[in-house]
Amino acid sequence: MFERNSERPRPSSRSSKVLQRLEQLNQIGVALSKETDLNRLLETILVTAKGITNADGGTLYRVTEENTLKFEIMRSDSLGIALGGTTGVEIPFDPIRLYDNAGRKIVSNVVAYAYHHDTSLKISDAYTADGFDFSGTQDIDRMIGYRSQSFLTVPMKNHNSEIIGILQLLNARDPKTGKTIEFSLEHQHLAESLASQAAIALTNRLLIRHLEYLFESFINLINQVIDDKSPHTGKHCDRVPVLTMMIADAADSCTVGPLKDFAMTEEDRYTLKIAGLLHDCGKVTTPVHIIDKATKLQTIYDRIHDIDTRFEVIKRDARIELLQARLQAMESGNPNCPSEAQKRFDQMMIEIDADREFLRFCNLGSEVMSSEHVRRVQEIAQKYTSKDTNGKTTDFLSSSEVENLVVRTGTLNAAERRIINHHIDVTIQMLEALPWPRHLKNVPEYAGGHHERMDGKGYPRGLKREQMSVQARCMGIADIFEALTAEDRPYKRAKTLSEALAILGNFKLNGQIDPDIFDVFMWEKVYLRFAQQYMKPELIDAVDLAKIPGYQPPPPGHASSFQLTDPIRL
Repeated sequence: MFERNSERPRPSSRSSKVLQRLEQLNQIGVALSKETDLNRLLETILVTAKGITNADGGTLYRVTEENTLKFEIMRSDSLGIALGGTTGVEIPFDPIRLYDNAGRKIVSNVVAYAYHHDTSLKISDAYTADGFDFSGTQDIDRMIGYRSQSFLTVPMKNHNSEIIGILQLLNARDPKTGKTIEFSLEHQHLAESLASQAAIALTNRLLIRHLEYLFESFINLINQVIDDKSPHTGKHCDRVPVLTMMIADAADSCTVGPLKDFAMTEEDRYTLKIAGLLHDCGKVTTPVHIIDKATKLQTIYDRIHDIDTRFEVIKRDARIELLQARLQAMESGNPNCPSEAQKRFDQMMIEIDADREFLRFCNLGSEVMSSEHVRRVQEIAQKYTSKDTNGKTTDFLSSSEVENLVVRTGTLNAAERRIINHHIDVTIQMLEALPWPRHLKNVPEYAGGHHERMDGKGYPRGLKREQMSVQARCMGIADIFEALTAEDRPYKRAKTLSEALAILGNFKLNGQIDPDIFDVFMWEKVYLRFAQQYMKPELIDAVDLAKIPGYQPPPPGHASSFQLTDPIRL
């Protein structure tokens, strides 16, 4: 009687091997599709190809726009060679030309032949193969004591059937004996399958890279427009992203204090970089005469010169009055009258010169206007009179001139301040209107928060500290510190390093900036690193930390992770 066997039939060893290979290729495909770093991707392709074919070495070439094959990755197990890719070691060979000077195809080189004929090549022994020039390979072999024997060369084609690279494997090894053998047909099929997957992964990565480059170039174009509008503040768009990344990296590296658990991925870093580059994009709508307003009375020109002219007119009228008094004295025979008139004239000249210098001082906007200064401006406005073109008597200073001259800090009046502050509203509107991909969705929040305050008194949304990300708070400090130390502003002088830190420390105490990020900024000496790269040496004075408001020493166990010689990662 026949009985059904309940056990599954065991697959043959060949079937098992095929399934194993398919599973291996599937895993490789997944791994390749996940890799985002181009160097690691190229390296993974070659190392994986070596592994599945049991090759001793190999090279991966990329097709360039100059019609050459560029050496990207080289590996050799027996020689211990690892060049290109993540090693950071450059490959010292010139690219392989695909065409000669007359434009004819070069087919004597095996990789060039594989490119032009869109075919895989399997060579059992380079020393006996006909049709190809292996003299260069043999020369290198003699120099390094190697024997290049079996070759497998496979084109890498993208989804448009364009060859974008060549994968070449060298010296297949017998798994049992380790001796060099010929690449098998199975090796070729596996390498071709891998090359197909790798080409798609590489094409996708290159496409993403090109799109990122295009996007960043467009951002730089926007910043260039802002730079062309105002050369005085254009570099701000370059320096703030750099300083923001310095501060964020310092927070990421800090192992003590409230930020010890803060960490950023590479995606986080890229998002913050883009946000930094775009943080002032709304300034494309800000009138240039407001951005560049160097003095309080500046519009198209500095109206202080109009006031100077009025003073000169008053002086002229006073001189005429003095001369008339002298003439009358001579006619009346009164010798005392000219003396009294001269005293009044001399006193008036002293007062006019003092008032003029005072208004010039107020016009600069470099010092905080006190209430006493405000009152004096208002008194001067009424103290003298002038006549317009119609002969009508008017106040010496117009209401607009008084409004501007009594601005407490800076050079902008209230209306102009609202206009320039509006740039952050425009920035947020522009950024929130864009269809950001998932990994960049935080760009508007990071870029739009650099004028907020930790106490909720900032703008445009009045956010408080707990409503903002660490990244946005980092940018807030970067924006302020760069503005304080910038020497290209027409309305102020650059602060020295110690002055800028003192102001920043006061901002910590009054709730304007994040206190924890300020501490990291100080502990990691980010301020010094930025200063050494962007400030003039004469402005980098000695910093007495004990005199910096709000400064507190780092807790025990802190060790700065920053070296001032580190390159900036941006």
